[in-house]
Amino acid sequence: MQTRELKEYIERRGWQLAGEYVDIGISGTKEKRPELDRLMTDAHKRRFEVVCVWRFDRFARSVSHLLRALETFRALGIDFVSFSEQMDTSTPAGKLVFTVLGAVAELERSLIVERVKAGLRNARAKGKRLGRPRSLVDARKIAQLRAQGVSWRKIARQAGCSMRTARRAGQNPPRLSPHEAADFSA
Repeated sequence: MQTRELKEYIERRGWQLAGEYVDIGISGTKEKRPELDRLMTDAHKRRFEVVCVWRFDRFARSVSHLLRALETFRALGIDFVSFSEQMDTSTPAGKLVFTVLGAVAELERSLIVERVKAGLRNARAKGKRLGRPRSLVDARKIAQLRAQGVSWRKIARQAGCSMRTARRAGQNPPRLSPHEAADFSA
């Protein structure tokens, strides 16, 4: 019934049907669906100018997923029509609804950012250490290896750290005497 009514609507609008994207037996709550993925790929290839769905919830169950898709369509110059909700981004009223939905999504993102920042401040106030644990490396050993011409990749592997950490430790190494640099063997 949904497909038939959508085809009739498309015909009344004078549009040409470019394709059907129907994920049968796959929940709309999933962001990764074969036909949805194909639709998004075809959108990027500009194979159509309008996406027409029966209802929002037949396309996406989460508001954030819907808004991301609508934003992608807008950036690609593709209109979006929801038959049941009578939302059509090609009309002024549809653009208004999309703008309001976008503003609500932006507010939601801002609130999430504020909650995360408040949570981090609270954790710091309680004395919790945040972030990745510090990697303790032997700067003297790194300096000795580097003085011997060992590559940063090998030094990092031997020190058990990333190349970036090894370089950082090697940028301000302790002063080595010529004897220390020559005596160290890896």
